[in-house]
Amino acid sequence: MKFTKTVILSLIVLFTHATCHQNHGIHQESESTFQVTSPLKKDTVVTSQYVCQIHAIQHIELRALEEGYLQDIFVDEGQLVKKGQRLFQIMTTIYEAEAQKARAEAKFAEIEFQNTKSLADSNIVSLNELALAKADLDKANAELMLAEAHLEFSEMKAPFNGLINHLHVRSGSLLEQGELLTTLSDISQLWVYFNVSESEYLDYKTKVGKDSLIDVNLLMANDKLFDHPGKVTAIEADFNHETGNIAFRATFPNPDRLLRHGETGSILIHIPLTQALLIPQKATFEILDRKYVFVVDQDNIVRLRQITIGEELPHLYEVREGLSEKDKFLLEGLRKVSNEDKISYQYLAPDSVLSKLELYAE
Repeated sequence: MKFTKTVILSLIVLFTHATCHQNHGIHQESESTFQVTSPLKKDTVVTSQYVCQIHAIQHIELRALEEGYLQDIFVDEGQLVKKGQRLFQIMTTIYEAEAQKARAEAKFAEIEFQNTKSLADSNIVSLNELALAKADLDKANAELMLAEAHLEFSEMKAPFNGLINHLHVRSGSLLEQGELLTTLSDISQLWVYFNVSESEYLDYKTKVGKDSLIDVNLLMANDKLFDHPGKVTAIEADFNHETGNIAFRATFPNPDRLLRHGETGSILIHIPLTQALLIPQKATFEILDRKYVFVVDQDNIVRLRQITIGEELPHLYEVREGLSEKDKFLLEGLRKVSNEDKISYQYLAPDSVLSKLELYAE
C-alpha cells in the first residue's frame, strides 16, 4: 500500500513539472516581439527586361548581276566600305565587244534615218518609210543602252556605307547571274527587335502618347550596358497567335560600330511609378493565387488582409489595393501567428526597412 502511494505521488510530481514546463513555453511564445512596419510611398522606377535580336539598319545580299569570270576582288572580309566604292569586277571582254557592236549598229541606224528624212523632205519616199527608219533607230539605241548596262553591271559598287561580310567567291570563279558574292551591313544605326505580351502592349499604348518615343537601354551579351540609349520607333501590325506577343523595334545609334548584325542582348524599359506604395515581398504570402499580409490593428491584433499587386521590383511589391500608407503590417514571423492573434511588436520605419532590401528608387 505504501509502495502504491509512493508511485502515485511520483506521477503527480512528474505531470506537474511537465505541465509547468509546457505553460512556460507557451508564455514565452506569446511574449515574442515581432517586427512591424508600414508601406512606403515613393516615386520609383520599375525596369522590364526583354530578350532581343540586333539587326543592322540595312543588311543586304550582294549578288552577281552578270555571268562571267570574276576578275578582281577589291575588298576584304570585315572591311568598312564607302558608298560607290568598287567591290567586284567581272571580266568585261565580251560585254565591251557587245557594247561596241551596239554602238556601230546605232550609228548605222542614225545614218539611215537621216538619209530617209532627206528623201522624205524632198517627197521622194513616203512618210511611212521615214517612220520605219525612225523605229530602227530607236531599236538600235535601246540595244546600245542594254549593252552598256551589261558592261556597267560587270563592275559592282557599294550601294551604301557598310561592312563587308564573308566572301563566298574568289578571284577567277565562274559566276552565274544572281550568284551570292557577300553581304553588306550598315551598322551606323541598329534595329533591335523584342517581343512584348498583349497586356504589356496595352499598358504601353495607354501610358505613351501618340507622338512620344519611349527611351530604352540595351544590355549586351556580356551583361554590360550599351553606352548609347535608344528609342522605341515601331511596333509591328499583328500579334503572334502562337505566343500571344507582338514585336517592338527600338533604334540605337552605333557610332563606334561596336555591335554587329545578328547579335543578341536584352532590352531594358524603365517605367516611372509616381507615389507608388511599396512593401517588402517577404511580408506577403499566397493563398490560392492571391496575395495577403497580416495587418496589425490598434489593439495589437493581427488580421489577414488581401492585397492587389501592381508592379514587381527587386525584393519589393507595388500595392495597388488593400493597404494604405498608415497601415501597419507584420514584417517577419508570418508562420508564427494566426489570424486575430494578439502580439507584441517593434515598429520599424519603412525607409529603414526598404533601404536594406537593395531598393532601386529615385
